[in-house]
Amino acid sequence: MPTVDCLRKQIETVRTEMYDAYEKSVEYNELVKISQELDDLLNQLDKLIN
Repeated sequence: MPTVDCLRKQIETVRTEMYDAYEKSVEYNELVKISQELDDLLNQLDKLIN
């Protein structure tokens, strides 16, 4: 299982990816895919710290 610091770095990377994708007006399905990846990482972090 990843560490808290590792997950936080991954979360920030995916957040940036999602924002960049939004700015570039990528297809909706791609944004949803990135958003789901971010949700998964946030859920993993929540489980680790709670």
